Amino acid sequence: MSEFSFNIEAQPDYAALSVVVPKGKTLKVEASAMASMDLSLKMKTRLKGGFKRFLAKESLFLNEYTADGVDSEIVIAPGPPGDIGHYYVDGGKELFLTSTSYLASDTGVQIDSKFQGLAKGFFSGEGLFIMKCSGKGNVWFNTYGALFDVDVKGEYVVDTGHIVGFTEGLDYSVSRIGGYKSLFFSGEGFVARFKGEGKVWIQTKQPFALVNWADQFRIVKRSNNDYS
Repeated sequence: MSEFSFNIEAQPDYAALSVVVPKGKTLKVEASAMASMDLSLKMKTRLKGGFKRFLAKESLFLNEYTADGVDSEIVIAPGPPGDIGHYYVDGGKELFLTSTSYLASDTGVQIDSKFQGLAKGFFSGEGLFIMKCSGKGNVWFNTYGALFDVDVKGEYVVDTGHIVGFTEGLDYSVSRIGGYKSLFFSGEGFVARFKGEGKVWIQTKQPFALVNWADQFRIVKRSNNDYS
């Protein structure tokens, strides 16, 4: 069982994570995510994962917060406006997270990068690597928008931009949801077709949709030649 007590506040729009780090224990946190903390926490910054974390669009550095002498609280606030999820890796099913979703974990969890293949990486928009969480301990992850999960038994289809993470036991392929006409005119792009048994976490918003919506309001500066 987990030694860390925690609470997720202000869900689902602007969630923040409050964790009590037990005396002598350490919490690993994504760089720039700490909002506030007790003075009894001691921080060290470490290079983790090297070039693989860079390819997975994660920071090359992780901050480690150790409770010195007493149980200590830290509040973590991720960059994207959205929700926070939790998963306890119990030496069984590993957890896979898409790029920029990892937020924090305790030292019992090993964080690595997994190559997802050229085809999956190119078409999914998530890059060639995803984050793999294994071992035994707590993992917290953040989303853009609200969060819900689906227990998959068999097959399930998720838009690639809405995937946050999934457990071991699920495999997936990336493909079009329809024909070429649907690809260009339906507004739907590539999807991940999950197969197997496990859990998948889905975010209700995706950054690319926001960019496309905001682009229509972009002010374009015209030169004098445009009116001639």
